[in-house]
Amino acid sequence: MRITSIKGTNMLLTDAIKSRVTSQAVALEKLTKDFEPVAELRVEVGKSTKHHAKGPFFLAEFQLHVPGTELRASVLEEDLYHAISQARDQIRRQLKGYKDKLKEKSQKKERPDKK
Repeated sequence: MRITSIKGTNMLLTDAIKSRVTSQAVALEKLTKDFEPVAELRVEVGKSTKHHAKGPFFLAEFQLHVPGTELRASVLEEDLYHAISQARDQIRRQLKGYKDKLKEKSQKKERPDKK
């Protein structure tokens, strides 16, 4: 899996944020081994608005492209790092479901005498 872009919206994208995103993306590496080298991850982090000071306004959005589908997770939280972790968890859950679906599809056998 490769990270194609890390984008910051309405905020400065620091090295600490980039390293956090990269470390969270490493957790997805194991699940995307079957899709190598085609799996691509795009990440957008930032503030949903420029004027809020309280409430869940930090945004983390992960878009994972694997052959056959595009998975997307978007989270609004009060803490940016928590939003990144939550988005990673959501995309991981979706990826596991997609892999299970592909596995079931490949194991399903058609019986010639039954239709």
